[in-house]
Parts: sequence; structure tokens; C-alpha cells
Amino acid sequence: MASRGGPRAAGTDGSDFQHRERVASHYQMSVTLKSEIKKLIYMHVVIWLLLLAQMVVGHLKLLPHDQVAMPYQWEYPYLLSILPSLLGLLSFPRNNISYLVLSMISTGLFSMAPLIYGAMEMFPMAQQLYRHGKAYRFIFGFSAVSVMYLVVVVAAQVHGWQLYYSKKLLDSWFTSTQEKKKK
Repeated sequence: MASRGGPRAAGTDGSDFQHRERVASHYQMSVTLKSEIKKLIYMHVVIWLLLLAQMVVGHLKLLPHDQVAMPYQWEYPYLLSILPSLLGLLSFPRNNISYLVLSMISTGLFSMAPLIYGAMEMFPMAQQLYRHGKAYRFIFGFSAVSVMYLVVVVAAQVHGWQLYYSKKLLDSWFTSTQEKKKK
């Protein structure tokens, strides 16, 4: 090889280093997956804040009862769903596998389980609304059960994708850990 300002080695144009400058694929994937998970966490925080606002307004009676209904029972345990997101964010700086695994387990427990329970809890009211057209709870003029089912569907997708990307990230981190052990 050549020195900084000196002559080049014979038979090279200086472009033979390109193959050594590529970033390993699992590192690229780790960065991409962390970015996607962060976007999903931000979406989760927005959903969480909306549910928190609905609960505060409902309990403090800041708006009339016909404007914002009292929260359903599943919304209370769902408030704990912010914890898995915080664990996920804490796992990113140093690729902490333990925090990511705890985040995935607690996402199932504090996020997905309340959503499943919520879908079951609201089902009789949804059935009554769509069979008889009767709704007794409202959120800004819309049927509360319809609005909350929409929230459940969106939140389930956000948490489902979050779990999927977290699993892929975990696999990526295990790949890099295994390669370090081989060296």
C-alpha cells in the first residue's frame, strides 16, 4: 500500500479498499430495526396519551358525560404499557439483550393482554350497537365502543409490529454476539 502522500503500490488505482469499508449486515439491520421500533414506540406514546387524556377527562368530569364517556376497565391496566416501551428504549444504547427481552415479555403482558381483554369486554356493547343501533356511551358524539375498538385495532397493530421488530433485533444482536465469540 502507499503512504498518505507518497506513491501508490504498483497495479492498484486505490479503489481496492471498498470491500473492507462495508458495514456488516447485522449492524445495518440493528440500526434500521431500532429506528422502526422507535417510530412504533412514539406511536404507542400518542395512543397512550390519548387514553390517559380520556381517563383524566372522564374521572375529573372536565367535559359533560355525553361528550367523553368513563373509561372501560381494560384501559386501566393498559396504562402500564408505557413500561415495556421504556425498557425497549433503554435497551438500545448498549444493545442490552436483557432489557429487550423484558420489554418483549412485558409488551405481551401489559399491552397485548389488556387489548385482548378490552375487545372481549366491549363485544356485547358492540353487538348491541350494530344489532339495535343503541349506544349509551359517547366520545365527542361518536359511539364510545366504535372509537375504542378503533383504538384497540390500531394499538394491537403497533404492539404486534413492535414485537416482530424486537424479535428481529434480538436475532440481529445474537448474530453479532456469536461472531464476537468466534473471534
